[in-house]
Amino acid sequence: MSKVGKNPITLPAGVKVALDKGRISIQGPKGSLTREIPSDIQIKVADGKIEVTRGNDSNYVRALHGTTRSLLANMVQGVTQGYNKEMSLVGVGYRAELLGERLNLQLGYSHPIVFLPPPGIKLEAPGGVKILVSGSDKELVGLVAAKIRSFRPPEPYKGKGIRYTDEHVRKKAGKTAA
Repeated sequence: MSKVGKNPITLPAGVKVALDKGRISIQGPKGSLTREIPSDIQIKVADGKIEVTRGNDSNYVRALHGTTRSLLANMVQGVTQGYNKEMSLVGVGYRAELLGERLNLQLGYSHPIVFLPPPGIKLEAPGGVKILVSGSDKELVGLVAAKIRSFRPPEPYKGKGIRYTDEHVRKKAGKTAA
């Protein structure tokens, strides 16, 4: 029994898809991405759409079906529009600057932290207090942003640290003198 997904992925102009023995490659203006496809999932490309189907209705395969469809939609969006994460440095003396491709962070430690991004990731440091992470792979952009945030996560008393721009840090009340 073959189940077709409810909504196929529409391919924008300029996006090419190649299927090869359990792998799918998607190329677009922002780059190319490749991913392994689980053996229980079948993919068909026709009429400018990607259809994801599954072979049976077990819970595991049903979960794989939805996950695979979402991952492919993210790949298509990544090679056409790309993904961005914006982060802010909050704290006196905290700053970021690019030295070539390396990100040099001053975060209140006795030494600077130097971060070299993986291939496919572009870093920017406008104004020295913001960091922009961009790339075509949504998963990799999120991992790099989380790694940079882990160097100095926001602390709960003053809110100092590296945070996502849209993140709200809940502050705790400090001790009061009795």
